[in-house]
Amino acid sequence: MKKENDLSTNSGMEKEETPWGKWENLVEYKPGIGYKVKRITVKPKECLSLQKHQHRDEFWVVVSGAGRVTLDKDVFFLQKGKSVFIPKTVLHRVENPGDIPLIIIEIQTGEVLEEEDIVRIEDKYGRA
Repeated sequence: MKKENDLSTNSGMEKEETPWGKWENLVEYKPGIGYKVKRITVKPKECLSLQKHQHRDEFWVVVSGAGRVTLDKDVFFLQKGKSVFIPKTVLHRVENPGDIPLIIIEIQTGEVLEEEDIVRIEDKYGRA
């Protein structure tokens, strides 16, 4: 029997194919203030929406490829092994300008760790 504080790993966890690539939950733990770990794969020449979150912070680590990150008004590149902290309510986006998939490990922390917490500001796939 699973206890409230048990760690959940990927078997049967949520994942989704998207116009820009895919994401899948790797680990989720949520009693009180919790965390979630995702693998995000961005196809070459694609990007996520410009977005923010009301209830969660994110920490991205690039594990393959390189990405162009927008964090509020700053734009910079993240290479493999580099990371960025994204506080809740801060506008952000990642783009893959390269020719190979960009893979990011995303760690979410906060009170609400659901996809419904995404506030899209701009989206080239018409989801804003």
